[in-house]
Amino acid sequence: MTTSAQHAAGNLRSIVNMLLAVMFFSLMDAVLKTLSAHYPPLQMACLRGLTALPLVLAWIQWRRGWGRLKNLRWSLHILRGLLGITMLSLFTRGVSELPLSATYTIFFIAPLLITALSVPVLKERVPQAHWWAIGVGFIGVLVAIRPSGGDLQAGFATTGGIAVIIAAFCYAVAAVAGRLLSRTDSTESLILTMMLFMSVGGGLLAWSDWKPVSLDHTALLLALAVTGFLGQLTINEAFRSGQASAVAPFEYTALAWGVGLDWLIWQTLPGAHTWFGAAIIVGSGLYLVRREQRISEVHANAEHP
Repeated sequence: MTTSAQHAAGNLRSIVNMLLAVMFFSLMDAVLKTLSAHYPPLQMACLRGLTALPLVLAWIQWRRGWGRLKNLRWSLHILRGLLGITMLSLFTRGVSELPLSATYTIFFIAPLLITALSVPVLKERVPQAHWWAIGVGFIGVLVAIRPSGGDLQAGFATTGGIAVIIAAFCYAVAAVAGRLLSRTDSTESLILTMMLFMSVGGGLLAWSDWKPVSLDHTALLLALAVTGFLGQLTINEAFRSGQASAVAPFEYTALAWGVGLDWLIWQTLPGAHTWFGAAIIVGSGLYLVRREQRISEVHANAEHP
């Protein structure tokens, strides 16, 4: 297999992992939105880590991956952990006030930030097709939320809307840091350190406002653990082998999940403009997949640190 074909195959594997990650995280977000009515955001970040930690430890044991937890780049792991706590806490605040579909729409600035950061930080050359796909996808977002409409303005003006914007920036920086770490550190270290930071760091920050956990929420917490663990696993794999600028556009598929879950759980449904925007977003993603299958030169040599 030629180098260009290997790069294309790596990008396609990463795209599949991203689609799975979006599904798992969308289900997790629905659980977060439900539990956010009972627990403060920082406590939710802690519970996210605590509930998933046993699964992470069992997964590492199954993979016999303890030997791959050595010589870690702790500075980047600490940065990523702090960003993870901040991101999830702010996102929980946002999703507690806004519908999932509106939250995702605002959060869609993250893929653009990832692509922008991939050039100076990851030293990636972004093919023109990727920029076009991202641009068309962002136009779809604008169509879906109608910037002149009251919903978007209200979303940005509320505390929840501002929290989601900051969360998107934290997520983008954490994703690029994860991509840098994946060049030297194992997937096991990426997932374990994130869960530890959320469990310990989130718990310490939430301690003063901690609410007793109800046994009635056991099933929801179990769902939070499983979906969060699988989402973390697949998103790390997505950014491990693929070019960040090729993988990032597929986070737009979260809009479809947001719309579906809003209707299924909270009986809210967006207007026709949202469906039209979603069609544009999905179309841009399908175009990029098709191009990745046929392209002869998809990834220039990156300068590794």
